Parts: sequence; C-alpha cells; structure tokens
Amino acid sequence: MSYPQTIIKMRPKKHLSSYCQHFILTNDKVIRVALKDYLKKSCSAIPNTKIIEELGITHGAARVDIAVVNGCIHGYELKSDKDTLNRLPGQIEIYNSVLDKITLVVGKSHLYEAIKIIPEWWGITIAKIINSDQTVSLCNIREPKQNPKPDYIAVAALLWREEALSILEELNKADGVRSKTRSIIYERLSKELTGQKLKERVRECLQARTNWRSGLQYIPCDG
Repeated sequence: MSYPQTIIKMRPKKHLSSYCQHFILTNDKVIRVALKDYLKKSCSAIPNTKIIEELGITHGAARVDIAVVNGCIHGYELKSDKDTLNRLPGQIEIYNSVLDKITLVVGKSHLYEAIKIIPEWWGITIAKIINSDQTVSLCNIREPKQNPKPDYIAVAALLWREEALSILEELNKADGVRSKTRSIIYERLSKELTGQKLKERVRECLQARTNWRSGLQYIPCDG
C-alpha cells in the first residue's frame, strides 16, 4: 500500500536544532490528520469498512491509535518524532494478541530504533514534513503481513459482554455462562468457534456497532 502526500498547514518554526535542519519534527496530530485523510479516501469504495480511533484492546490495557475494520482488523500505531518509544514494547505484546495486521507509522527520527523493536510481520510507514511545501509525507517502506499467532481469547475480548453472549446464544452454547464473568464467556466463545470464524464474527460486531462507548471515535468512510 502506498500513501499519497497530504497537505498540512504548519506554523513556521523559528528555532530548529542542528538535528532538525533538514526536516521539521512531526507530532501526533499532523500524522493522525494525514493518515485519517488517506484511509477515508482509500477505504471509501470498500464495503462495510469502519475506521475507529483509539480502539481499546484487552479492555483498555492498550488502545491502538487507528483501526481499520473490513476484511481484517488492521491497526495503525503512531509514533511521531516528538513521541518516545518507551511504551512500544508493551504495546507490541498486546497488539500481537489481537490485531490481524499492524502498521507502525513512525517519525523519521525513530525509524531505525523502531525497526529493531517491532516484529518482522509489522508494516512500517515513515511520516515526515517536507519543509519546502509543508507537506506531510507518508512513505510506506514495509507492507504488513498476517498476524502469525493471535490469541483467540484476546480476540473474543474485543466484543462487549452482551455481544459475545449473543453469539453463544445463537450457537446454543450459552448454558452455564449467562451469569458468569466476561472472561469465562470469552473463553467459551473461543472454544466454540474456529479462529477464522471467531475473527469474522468479531469484525461483524465492530462494523455493526452504532453506540460506541466513551473514548472511541468512529470515522465514516463515505466522505
């Protein structure tokens, strides 16, 4: 997947360190705006696509910056030049348990360090601001591959309790768990469906939701 350049208006920087003489440091906001703009346009023709900001994983243990849900769940984690990579190792473990594909969108200053940290199946996109025309450039340098080893209980935990229980009711497998904790419900669901079928049902629920809870933002892809 390649990314078009997206124009972002920036205030001129009066003082740049010697390190930044050849580029302006990115921040989360400008990367997020450029990426959302690209994803909205590129996904507009793909049926049943939802773009979700700050999708909680394992009930808030981590939130992936942007998730695209259609034929898979593709997470985009943003690390601008003004961010640090301190939280990335912990995020990797959580994202690897759930997401089908993951792309790290990273500022130029963190690129080489990030490559050493993330798994080989993650995609990598460089985000940088070009001084001459104030453009945010998103340059894809590695395509993401399919997650080789998801944790299907963690995948089931993307569902709200009532969603998971509803699926078990459809399967006539809800006996004995209706009053149990959600962790028991997720475990039952992960045993009753194959991995592929479970992921399909989870995507269907995410796509069908209309009442997103606080902290989540759904971005329509139809313009």
